[in-house]
Amino acid sequence: MTDEKKPDLPLKGIRVIDVATIIAAPYCAAILGEFGADVLKVEHPIGGDACRRFGTPTNRGDTLTWLSEARNKKSVTIDLHRPEGVELFKGLTAQTDIICENFRPGTLEKWGLGWDVLREVNPGLIMLRVSGYGQTGPYASRPGFARIAHAVGGIAYLSGMPKGTPVTPGSTTLGDYMSGLYGAVGVLMALRYKEKTGKGQYIDTALYESVFRCTEELAPAYAMFGEIRERHGPHIESACPYGHFPTRDGGWVAIACTTDKLFARLAKAMDRPELASTSLYGLQSERLDNRGDVNEIVRDWCGSLTRDEVLERCNKWHAPAGPLNNIRDIFANRQFHARRNMVSIDEENVGETVIVPNIVPRLSETPGRIDHLGPTLGEHTDEVLKDVLGMSPAQITELREKRVI
Repeated sequence: MTDEKKPDLPLKGIRVIDVATIIAAPYCAAILGEFGADVLKVEHPIGGDACRRFGTPTNRGDTLTWLSEARNKKSVTIDLHRPEGVELFKGLTAQTDIICENFRPGTLEKWGLGWDVLREVNPGLIMLRVSGYGQTGPYASRPGFARIAHAVGGIAYLSGMPKGTPVTPGSTTLGDYMSGLYGAVGVLMALRYKEKTGKGQYIDTALYESVFRCTEELAPAYAMFGEIRERHGPHIESACPYGHFPTRDGGWVAIACTTDKLFARLAKAMDRPELASTSLYGLQSERLDNRGDVNEIVRDWCGSLTRDEVLERCNKWHAPAGPLNNIRDIFANRQFHARRNMVSIDEENVGETVIVPNIVPRLSETPGRIDHLGPTLGEHTDEVLKDVLGMSPAQITELREKRVI
C-alpha cells in the first residue's frame, strides 16, 4: 500500500510499546500494528526477543517465526536492568498509549517499571499484561507456556484417542495466539473507555484462562451432572456423524452433521437416502445410540472413494465436509488464493521472498497492511530516540557507549 492510504487505518496515531517476548502479548501488538498503530518493539541489546531464535532460522539469522510475528514493528534496544534504561523506558511510556508485556508477574516491578509506576508517568496508559496464570492467585508466580496452558485449561486432556496419551491440540502455541487475541479485544475496549473518560487501565490475561474460555459446556455439564468429558478421538458425543474419516487415496475428510437435515444431505451424497429415514438413523437420538454403526457406514463409504470424490459428492448435496489440509494442500487451495490468505513480502536483508499469513480480520473500509516483516535487532533505536524523545546524536552515542542501548 502507498503512504497516501496509511491515514485510513483505524489505529493511526496510536503508539504501542511491545516489551514482551515470543508470541502472546507480541501477537496483540502485531494485530494493532497491522491496523495502523506505531509499534515499538523494546528488546535487550544483547540477543533481543527470544522469538528471534524460535523456529526455522533464515540466512539473516532471525527465524521465520520472528519475520512473520514481528511484522510492522520498530526494534528499539534498551537494557531495562540499567537505571538509564529504566528512565528511557519511562520517557517512551509518557508518549505511548498502550504497553504489551508478558513477563512473569513481578518482573517489571523488580525493574521499577510496574503498573503503579507507569500509570504515574502516563495516567491514560493502557497496559496489557499476559502471563501463565494471571497477576493474582496462588499460581501467579509460576512460569507459564502455551503447552502448560493447554493442560491446565482443559483442552489437552480432551485431545487424543480414547484412553490414549493426551496430545497437543494442534499448534503448541495455540494458547499464546488465543491470549493475544483476547488481549487485543481488551485493549480495544480499554481504548474506547479512555475515549470516554481519559482514564487508562490494565488488562490482566492468563494463558490458561484463554484456553478454558473455549471449552464449550465443559464447566456447566460437570457442575450440573458431574460429567467429566473424556477423549473421543476424531469424534464427539453430541453429534453423529461428526469427525474425521480416511479416504481410499490416503487422505482424510472432516464431516460434521449436527442436525437431522444435514445427515439427510449426507445420506443423499452417499446414494443411500434410506439411512435418513426415521426407521433407521434419521433422528439424532438414533444416530447417537448407534454411533458405532453410523460411523462405520460413513467410514466405509469414504474409504471407497478418493478424498476429492468424497468432497465433490458432499458439496453437490450441500453436506458439510472439508479436507484435512496439510500446508502443501493449503498452498494449492483455491479458497486460500481467492481470499489472499497468504501474502508474499520481499525483504532485502533476507535475500528472498517470504510468504506469511495475511491480515485477519478483513475490514471493508480500513483494511490493514503489512509494511515490513520483523526488523533486525535495534534497527530503529536511533530513529525512535531522536523522533520520540528528541535526543541528539551525541546523547544517543553516549548511551550506546555505556551499552544502555
